[in-house]
Amino acid sequence: MPKARSSQGQAQLARRVTLTASNNEGLTKTYNHFHDKYQDDSEIRKLRDLHAQMDCAVLDAYGWTDLQPVHDFILDSEEPEEELESGKTRKKKEPWRYRWTDEFRDELLARLLELNRQRAKEEKQAAATAKRITPAKPRAPKQTKKKPKATGAGQAAFDLEPSE
Repeated sequence: MPKARSSQGQAQLARRVTLTASNNEGLTKTYNHFHDKYQDDSEIRKLRDLHAQMDCAVLDAYGWTDLQPVHDFILDSEEPEEELESGKTRKKKEPWRYRWTDEFRDELLARLLELNRQRAKEEKQAAATAKRITPAKPRAPKQTKKKPKATGAGQAAFDLEPSE
């Protein structure tokens, strides 16, 4: 793994470990803060920045330096209420996520799908080429069995016939 990606991942991990330890919180609570649109803590902002830097390092590894990730707080669900078993409804906590915008995500997924299609085609061609190049294994001769053939006068003669 190139050093840039490795150092990005190490920096993000170190920040996350420090943050969870200093706040005496686990990853779930830490990432609930990370995705909270109204959370403006400097340590959480730094963690978001590290995630964005890591995204850029991965995109660079694919050679997609023309893509610049755009992050925003996106509402994952547009259902503001939840129906309870009693038939009543209650207002749900809005499920904000700090993530790529839909436009950026769609462009990235389109590129990944195209890359997958290209690689599948190359693998199929390589397999076909390998099949043509690889010499066929010599086949063992077919087993033969003796089959009696009536010859008359009560004697049987045996012919060798290939088995089926």
